[in-house]
Amino acid sequence: MQIKTMAEYAAEGKSPEVLFWVGCAGSFDDRAKKITKAFCKILNKIGVEFAVLGQEESCTGDPAKRAGNEFVFQMMALTNIEVLNAYEVKRIVTACPHCFNTLKNEYPSLGGNYEVMHHTQFLKKLMEEGRLKIEGGAFKGKKITFHDPCYLGRANDEYEAPRMLLEKLDAELVEMKRCRTNGLCCGAGGAQMFKEPEKGNKDINIERTEEALSFEPKVIATGCPFCNTMMTDGVKHFNKNAEVAVKDIVELLAEAEDL
Repeated sequence: MQIKTMAEYAAEGKSPEVLFWVGCAGSFDDRAKKITKAFCKILNKIGVEFAVLGQEESCTGDPAKRAGNEFVFQMMALTNIEVLNAYEVKRIVTACPHCFNTLKNEYPSLGGNYEVMHHTQFLKKLMEEGRLKIEGGAFKGKKITFHDPCYLGRANDEYEAPRMLLEKLDAELVEMKRCRTNGLCCGAGGAQMFKEPEKGNKDINIERTEEALSFEPKVIATGCPFCNTMMTDGVKHFNKNAEVAVKDIVELLAEAEDL
């Protein structure tokens, strides 16, 4: 699978339809790399011209900002904005709601103005345009529950795109009690991903996974690499990893299409 960089497009005097912002998790985390690959396979199959920054991409600065280090955040953001503006990037799609939120809501005040989409929003748009067609036979009748990522849902009010894609799989979609605007965090937001939890009665991801498992789903669907990690750890905690899969929506779509 060949994926071109913005530098390669620029050398040809062309520009892609969209820049895919891979993010730290999608680049370096072995589990999240599978999400990156699944998304790229879908875009390749339907002929979407997209590029990545490759070595020129660095962290958006979200963890630094959420941990309270505004100085480091602005340094990282300004470096990224310089690169993005040099390539005259207009549209960005990312599989990470943390990157999505930061690029969409934090970068404009620093001079980075782009149309930013979460991968579920982008795929929904492609579906509405008739470019993406999903046959969900592989998941027919299987019970799937969707965990809302905080930075996609409550922070950016996007609840429909992921659910619309899941509905196309012909699966039985069951909603957790705490979903949409009342969704419970997986416990990784605000840079908590990179540290051990404080002492308490129960870890947040265990609480959230318990809620998901109470519906006896075959799949817990996520739309965020951080949520994916936390829910996977939760499923392992209950020794249910042989029975329940934790998968990103694009992985389910890629499986449905046999990619």
